[in-house]
Amino acid sequence: MGNREQTIQQAIDRLAAEAGKVLAQSSLFYSEPWGFRSEHRFCNCCVKLQTALSPIDLLRLTQRIERSLGREKKSGDAGYSDRTIDIDLIRAFDEQGNEICVHSPELTLPHPLWTQRDFVRLPLAEIT
Repeated sequence: MGNREQTIQQAIDRLAAEAGKVLAQSSLFYSEPWGFRSEHRFCNCCVKLQTALSPIDLLRLTQRIERSLGREKKSGDAGYSDRTIDIDLIRAFDEQGNEICVHSPELTLPHPLWTQRDFVRLPLAEIT
């Protein structure tokens, strides 16, 4: 919603300023909504970020960034809906390149649905 491309770039700029170094960024990928009907198309990209933050701390930072960019609420039991920005953590790796798995009420890594979503898989393939 809104100027999607500008909002995505603002989110990436904030991640770079507050979380760490952006190592790679995919091109923008446009797709039909996933999980609900809307007249709006998704605009997505993937970013590879080097950070010293833990996955939970990174999640909390992304949620603050979302709120600062106009995100009012997370999708919940009522299902998905249009939103200004949605930053998801997809996968995380330690310094040795081992995948980090997280299973908590706040966060699951790797993201449990990423392999089912072309709007994640295709941009992610550009940067891995």
